[in-house]
Parts: sequence; structure tokens; C-alpha cells
Amino acid sequence: MASRIKVDKPFLAIITVLVVVGFFIFSSASLGLLAKESSNYSSVAFSQTVLGLFLGSIACFLATRLDYKVWKKLAFYLLGLAVILNILVLFPQIGFEHGGARRWIMIAGISFQTSEVLKFAFIVYFAAWAASVKEKMSTFSQGFLPLIVLLGLCGGLLLKQPDTDTFMVIVITGMAMFVVAGGAWRNVLIIILAGVMGITFLAFTRPYVMKRINTFLHPQADSLGASYQIQQSLIAVGSGQLFGSGFGQSIQKFTYLPEPVGDSIFAVAAEEFGFVGSVLLIALFALFATRGLKIASRSPDTFGRLVVVGIVMMIVSQAFVNIGAMLGLIPLSGITLPFVSHGGTSLFISLFEVGIILSISKHQKTT
Repeated sequence: MASRIKVDKPFLAIITVLVVVGFFIFSSASLGLLAKESSNYSSVAFSQTVLGLFLGSIACFLATRLDYKVWKKLAFYLLGLAVILNILVLFPQIGFEHGGARRWIMIAGISFQTSEVLKFAFIVYFAAWAASVKEKMSTFSQGFLPLIVLLGLCGGLLLKQPDTDTFMVIVITGMAMFVVAGGAWRNVLIIILAGVMGITFLAFTRPYVMKRINTFLHPQADSLGASYQIQQSLIAVGSGQLFGSGFGQSIQKFTYLPEPVGDSIFAVAAEEFGFVGSVLLIALFALFATRGLKIASRSPDTFGRLVVVGIVMMIVSQAFVNIGAMLGLIPLSGITLPFVSHGGTSLFISLFEVGIILSISKHQKTT
């Protein structure tokens, strides 16, 4: 039977350590901006601490106390809101551009990344759909087709911005939820094949995608151009050696690493805390995944189980895409490291999602 118990304490401890460690890594990495007397240092710090950490913690607390089943009732409206926001961001009068992408809306002087809302809405809506059809998930019309339509909707919105990396994370998350919900493996293979074909098409139609692939295959070429970031990242990682140079002592973040508080932040952490610190950080995400999936396995219903799987897979896949890119294991991406990189919207939504997992953990099945 399902019993009402307190939140899962091991999961709460893991996320607390992850957030605290992430905040200290971010604080160190942001010194690079301060040393350069960057004009946006104050806005970066404000966004991370106030919007992300402070308000995100409040959102986590409130989500923990709220019955998670309410999100099933709101699934359609959440998706509608996410779609509207990701359409509005494309208008120059509303959304603003940074680094060649239009992904942010300015609200009361604070930038807000609309794709974060879309990621959450995707998880909730697909979980609600799968819970409503249950055993029919193995069929084409009730299981596979709705997933394809939903992924197509997300792809159309995100590729227009463009935000290829976030779309790929959503696809990975969707496939994991589909399998857990009872979807056929052959359909997963179809998605993978379609994904390979899609990446090939994008490589020939969007130069930045082809440039990333070429940089991955030939990281030594154009070390001052396309390969500059991966070269500097690997230098930072290698400089860390076994135990690192110490907190705040990274050299790469001051001059060489692009986006030291963004997608390059793992390289800063690796330089300061070395191989041991890097492994411990990766282990925290692994523990987050394993404990989260254990909560999912004990969830009292299909909707709760799929929401937990979706949130865990979304966060962990994003983390390992970021880390893999900084280590040169996969092509470079502009995706950030959850709970660590700069991004008030990302941290706020991630902590809010953690609150939902904790809410679901209060209803775990007892053995």
C-alpha cells in the first residue's frame, strides 16, 4: 500500500549537497567576471542568488507541500503557457538575443529562459497522457504518435530560437519516459534513427552544427577559432591534476575560458578541485539519478513515476552532456550544468522540480 510519510531524506541530503557545492563552484567561477570588471557581474550574481537560489528554494519548499497530483490537472494549461512563451520569445520586441540565439524574455529587468518552462511542461504533459492511456502506450496511435507530435512541437519551437541542445535533452527524456510507460523498444529505435537523420540534416543546413561536429572530430584544428573553447577547457581540466589548484585559484577562468560561469564551469571546477573533485561532482549527479529512480520505482501511480523519471532524466542528461562536452567526449554544446552554472531560470525550475519529486516521495509505496 501507499503510505503518507515524510520526504525522502537521502534524496533531500543529496540535492542539498549538490546545490551547496554548485553555489561555491559558481562563486569561484564568477570571480573571473569580477576580475575583468564585467558590466554584467552584478546581474549575473543577482540572478543566481536571488532568482535562482533564494526563490528556487522557496519554490522547492512550496512544491514539496503541494499534492503532486495537481500537476496532472494543470498539464494542458502548462503546455499551452510554455508554447505561448516560446513563441513570444521569437519576437524582437519581446525576446532578446545573446550569442546568436533568441531564448530569453526580459521580465522586470530579469532575463527569463522560456525553454526551461517548456522542458517542465513536456514532462508533466507526457506523464499525464501516458497515465491516462496506461496499457495502450504500446500502440502506435495512443503511445508513439502522441510522443512524436509532442516532440515535433518542442522541436519546432526550440530549433527556431535556435536551441538544438535543449531539444536533444528533451528527446532523451521523452524516450526514457516512453520506455518506462510501456512503449515498444522498436519505436525508440525509430526515434534514434530519426534523430541521426535530423542531426545530419541540421549539419548541412546550419553551419554552426557542422562546425561543432568538425571541432569534435578534429579538436586540434583551428585552436584559436572553432576549437578554442575545447582546447582551453582541456587545459583547465589537465591543470587540475589530482587534487586541483584550490578554491578560487583557477587561472583559465580569468582570461582564457569562454563562459566560465556558463557551459565552461565544469572546466573551472576541474582545475580547482582536480580529478578527485571532478569525480565527486559526477558522483553527486549519479547519486541524484539512482535515488531519484528509486523514488520513481516506489511511486504510487503511473503519473508520479513518470514525472520523477522525466525530471531525473532531464537534469542528469543535461549534466552529462555538459560534462562530456567539456571533456571532449561529445561535440561542444551550449548547454549548462544544472545546479552549478549561471542561470537563474534554470536553477529556479530545477529546484521547483526537485520539490515535486520530494512531494511524490511522501507517497512512496512501503514494502
